[in-house]
Amino acid sequence: MGTVADKRKRATIREVAQATGLSPAAVSYALRGIQTSEETQERVRAAAEELGYEAHPIARALASGRTGMVGLLCGSLEDYWQQSLATGIGRALLARDRYALIVDAGGDPDRERALARRLRDQRVDGLIVQPLDPAAGLWAELADAVPVVSIGDSLRGGRAQGEVVFDNRRGVTLALEHLRDLGHGHIGVLTPTRASTPDRPADVHVHAEALRLGLRVEVEVAPQALDGATAAAHALLDRPDRPTAVFCFSDVIAYGVYAATRALGLAVPDDLAVCGYDAHPMSALLTPPLTTVDWDIDGIVQAAVGLVVEVIEGTPATRRVVREPSLRARASTGR
Repeated sequence: MGTVADKRKRATIREVAQATGLSPAAVSYALRGIQTSEETQERVRAAAEELGYEAHPIARALASGRTGMVGLLCGSLEDYWQQSLATGIGRALLARDRYALIVDAGGDPDRERALARRLRDQRVDGLIVQPLDPAAGLWAELADAVPVVSIGDSLRGGRAQGEVVFDNRRGVTLALEHLRDLGHGHIGVLTPTRASTPDRPADVHVHAEALRLGLRVEVEVAPQALDGATAAAHALLDRPDRPTAVFCFSDVIAYGVYAATRALGLAVPDDLAVCGYDAHPMSALLTPPLTTVDWDIDGIVQAAVGLVVEVIEGTPATRRVVREPSLRARASTGR
């Protein structure tokens, strides 16, 4: 005699049809919640549960036209904030019965483009991206094939079906005005922007606000990875005419500044004030704790997941969410 486990392995949609007196097609419709009454759907689900029937995920995807997967393309998972973002989005999608397929561009715009196309070809239901190169022509191409939601910056041509953008002008203003008010007139700025990704909004705002505030700024490229950020900060600070403050467009870049100051024998904040940009929880544990701009990562996660699910389900209520920043002033910038 077969066991319950054996029955569960053998159960097919035809057995559910026989148990309910319906056709296999009607059972399929009922399990998908379409073209049948609620009473029929409840009866079919009860029979399926009793028999141990479970639709194969590939068959379910073919029937519904959906895979249940949402691609998450991260600019660089060496950045601790992006790690937290990926964790939050993965969990939020799971709570909505969807699964995140997380890939890492590793800070390389060419790799970002290749991975975005690969996610499209794997037929994800939607794509969430924090773009390295928001100006790439690729995004318009992708938006014709898969719903795209961007985090951080708007994508070229406004083709994203949803976007969670940062008020970078306000964020930059908060940081630079804070440093200006503390008496700093020469400020180094470390950004992950590359020559291949020019004119990111945050960098444009740095120059505009520096001009308005009468500040001298030096903008240098630093990767969102601890070792590379440390090397970039060391090069910026190892000279007589070094800036008195450094503003970093990522907290992990600021951690590299801390490492460089230790190697150079500089004290934070007495010799150098340091400000970050994404309020990673670890930043409060540094010595001294890091001043940073907070974008409320939980709010970003909920907004991005809400947008992509709405678009997938064909019920988009909101297209654009703007995140407002707040400054968390701590001891790294002094009094």
